[in-house]
Amino acid sequence: MSRKKQAAAPNHERWLVSYADFITMMFALFVVLYSTSQSDHQRKSELAAAIQAAFRQLELFPPSAKTPDLQPPGARSGAAVVPDTGDQAMRSGMKPAQRMPVDLLDLKRQLEKRLAREIGQQAVAVTITREGLVISLREVGFFESGSATPSANAAGPLRTIAATLQMASNKLRVEGHTDDIPIRNDRYPSNWDLSAARASSIARVLIEQYDFEPERISVAGYAQYHPIASNTSDAGRAMNRRVDLVVLPGSR
Repeated sequence: MSRKKQAAAPNHERWLVSYADFITMMFALFVVLYSTSQSDHQRKSELAAAIQAAFRQLELFPPSAKTPDLQPPGARSGAAVVPDTGDQAMRSGMKPAQRMPVDLLDLKRQLEKRLAREIGQQAVAVTITREGLVISLREVGFFESGSATPSANAAGPLRTIAATLQMASNKLRVEGHTDDIPIRNDRYPSNWDLSAARASSIARVLIEQYDFEPERISVAGYAQYHPIASNTSDAGRAMNRRVDLVVLPGSR
């Protein structure tokens, strides 16, 4: 009679399979975490390099001789990362990266401080609208009646305004406005002609005397159709006779 086969002994090593699966999953998790951390590090390096280059161009915080250039991974040695302002260099020698869009509220405060006398005389008004920062040059301080040539008294305020706006890259729109009293003389047959001529005259001063880029400036004439006050009084009509310098937000 043959012997009965002995029962197979229990396998005490099956736990190794589950353990190996667990180790594999842990390895995959750490690979994902490591990849994520490397991606964040790359973005931080790119940001740090851009900030350092921008400060260097602005000459605010020149790096010391011992400070290496920060560059994003993969960048060529010596390749600077600078913000693109979209403007050409000023003919006065200022580099494009030195001029960036400015905060309109800060610009308003600067102009109000520098033009305090003209604002007090109601020759200039500085306001912020949904269009941008509006610098209103009233006829009383900048033009003779019926003329588009800036008066001698306009030179000082225009110099101050130009010096303040030169440091920014914001686009400018120069708008001419009149009251509703028709004008007819040998040079300007209508308020359309006078308003456009005054706006063009101010734009020409900025370009020819203060080296503003022509592509940065646009000109418009609105005649009496964009009043800011009632034309039923002398005071209201005086406010409507103006040239507005509109500083547009950003660089649009």
